[in-house]
Amino acid sequence: MQRSGGAPAGKWSRWGALLTATAATALAALPAPVAEAAHGPSGIAAKGAYLLDGGSNRALWSKAPDVRRQMASTTKIMTAVVVLDTPGVDLDRPVAVKQAYRDYVTRTEASTADLRTGDKLTVRQLLYALMLPSGCDAAYALADSFGDGHGEAARTKSFIGKMNRRAAQLGLRDTKYDSFDGISSRGGSWTTPRDLAQLSRHALRDRTFRQVIGAMSTQQKATNVNRLYTWYNTNKLLGSYRDVIGVKTGTTSGAGPCLVFAARRGGRTVIGVVLNDAFDRRYPDAARMLDYAYGKHTPLKLRQLPESSRED
Repeated sequence: MQRSGGAPAGKWSRWGALLTATAATALAALPAPVAEAAHGPSGIAAKGAYLLDGGSNRALWSKAPDVRRQMASTTKIMTAVVVLDTPGVDLDRPVAVKQAYRDYVTRTEASTADLRTGDKLTVRQLLYALMLPSGCDAAYALADSFGDGHGEAARTKSFIGKMNRRAAQLGLRDTKYDSFDGISSRGGSWTTPRDLAQLSRHALRDRTFRQVIGAMSTQQKATNVNRLYTWYNTNKLLGSYRDVIGVKTGTTSGAGPCLVFAARRGGRTVIGVVLNDAFDRRYPDAARMLDYAYGKHTPLKLRQLPESSRED
């Protein structure tokens, strides 16, 4: 069996009920109001940050929450949302990998799932390839498959349009996309910590999304050839800090290190965002923010990715 390295496996139901637990119960468990106040986790180096209680939808703390910033590969949260929110989406639908997807990541030096031309993977498998190794080739494949029009350029442009319309529908007033993967050639893509937390709260309602982002690694076999893909999750907070359930990393020279993260403890979900953090600080900053949200210090010992895996 051939192996390809790179870096992947009902909406609402019980989770929706848990995520939208009564505000009275959630508020009783929260610290004193601290949103946009001086009090909160200390020493957060990120230029923008946000902590959100997922049940009550209440801000716990923030730093420059409404300043627009580049978002790098956290863009892919919306890529996944557009796919998963498609009415009647068939997650088992096979998608053929085109050479154009490989050429794109080579040309842009983008993060890749190392998808092989001619292989067929399901939409579900491509979501793993998108979110774990942060595959821009997988993002291209999904945009090409879920966009409308004749030709790849028209379909990917259509898909980006769907991303922007979904942002508007979700009330994300300070979010705009000009790419399907976070590679913004003209700097025309931005969001805020507040918007990104709200988007993630929406995404976490989807069971498939939670399953994908919660996997530290996965092996997925192409549906038409005997090739096994092995993908590792670039979010090193997952498996390193107790009760973390996702969400997504992102790094570019313009955006700096970014991280969207979520944890669930004692029936309470907390969502956090750091944008344009300092080098090697996004995970410690995330841990400090979660310590503050839950009122308890939890040790952080970062897991290491295999040498063959690229960080994002």
